[in-house]
Amino acid sequence: MLRESSQIAGYKVQLSDVTSGLSDETHIPQGDLLVALSEAIVARDKDAIADARSILFQALGNDAVVDAVAVASAFHGFVRIADAIGIPYATAAQGGDAPDVREEAGINEFYRITSSK
Repeated sequence: MLRESSQIAGYKVQLSDVTSGLSDETHIPQGDLLVALSEAIVARDKDAIADARSILFQALGNDAVVDAVAVASAFHGFVRIADAIGIPYATAAQGGDAPDVREEAGINEFYRITSSK
């Protein structure tokens, strides 16, 4: 999804930034603010979420905040649904989950992936 949407929008994205943080190779407007919001959501830090939302609102406006939170919520939901219904990673996307993207993004280094090999 990230690869396709960034190509459509004309943004340059380094997929390894997904696991290692923003690099000089990634050019997304206000990407640092979006990362701060994402990290706060993952950490479930209510104060940090509120701060990040406020800063993002000041920089990009209400629509961008709604979009960012909706995307974060959707991805969080996808994982919870997959876990809840017992979809093992090895069979996700019926084995067609683009291993090159998984490797480039650093996902293969996640504990759950390495422990299931």
